[in-house]
Amino acid sequence: MLSAAVYLLGLKQFQSVARTAVYIGLICYSVAMMMLLMDIGRPDRFWHGFVFWNPHSPLWEVTMCVGLYFTVLTLEVLPIFGQADFVKRYLPWLSGRLIHVHHFAPILAIAGLLLSMLHQSSLGATYGVLLARPIWYRPGLAVLFIVSAMAAGPSLTVLASKVAARLTPLAKVNEDLLEQLAKFIGWVLIAYLYLRFWDAFSMSYTYEPARSEGLQMLTRGKLAFNFWFGEILLGIIIPIVILLTGRLRRRQGLQMLALALVIGGLIAYRWDTNMVGQLVVFSNLPQGLTPVYTQYTPSLIELTVGAGVIAYAMLAFTIGVRYLRVVDYEEVELPVELPQEVAVATGD
Repeated sequence: MLSAAVYLLGLKQFQSVARTAVYIGLICYSVAMMMLLMDIGRPDRFWHGFVFWNPHSPLWEVTMCVGLYFTVLTLEVLPIFGQADFVKRYLPWLSGRLIHVHHFAPILAIAGLLLSMLHQSSLGATYGVLLARPIWYRPGLAVLFIVSAMAAGPSLTVLASKVAARLTPLAKVNEDLLEQLAKFIGWVLIAYLYLRFWDAFSMSYTYEPARSEGLQMLTRGKLAFNFWFGEILLGIIIPIVILLTGRLRRRQGLQMLALALVIGGLIAYRWDTNMVGQLVVFSNLPQGLTPVYTQYTPSLIELTVGAGVIAYAMLAFTIGVRYLRVVDYEEVELPVELPQEVAVATGD
């Protein structure tokens, strides 16, 4: 979104923020790929989805979009590595080549926007086509996954930038730019709240086995606290009030709290979506129409693997702040033409 805003809408003032967003996106998608690699059971076969195509499966489309989008993010991050001091000092010819990739930024921005939207919508559609899970079988999930990502992605970028600026002088931010983004996030949350409300409560109009029981679990059962407080109150309503009220938004502590709540709200939403479709089970036998409510608690290996991957993400971001200046809003924009010393080193 931020890259598209810079290179397609001409909002050049957000170029430095887009650098941060692209780098964080690369980290997050590598985290996602690591978790999927752990989760598929046969990690040695991760490449099968790219070779043995099944275009009728939304899950295959998710696989392709994640792989292709990770490639686009890698290309977008290459100029950042090319600007690193140690690359300029020891590998000037490589620095010039990496910076040269910036000339393709508009094309990469379009590809990244399309692939990210396809990924989020296909991820929602993967749930939405499962007729055997009626609580999932609805078209609204594809849209909800996109809109929730539109709120949480910029929130993570702004929050990470603010935290880095408070922990190290190497990170320099522009509070005015971040406040504009925070206000934009507030308006996205209003759209998200509207869609989430009608998506959930339109299912209460009629009774359908498993779907109605799933909605009851979500709104009045085991997941009710997570839904009402984690998703709606803490994840949407309170951030809307803070981010769309100028006096509250300008208080940095409250703004950071609101951004953290938006990220937590997305986690709560994805958790509820996964759990509500799996914790209510109906038998296929005609005489077994009584719902069975199951339980789930993450195992120790799941918790440790998740913590390890998150630790990698924090380490990668720390390295980016310290050595790649990914949170430096005073950074000079990448030139349209190569610098003279780089052009001489590369022969261009």
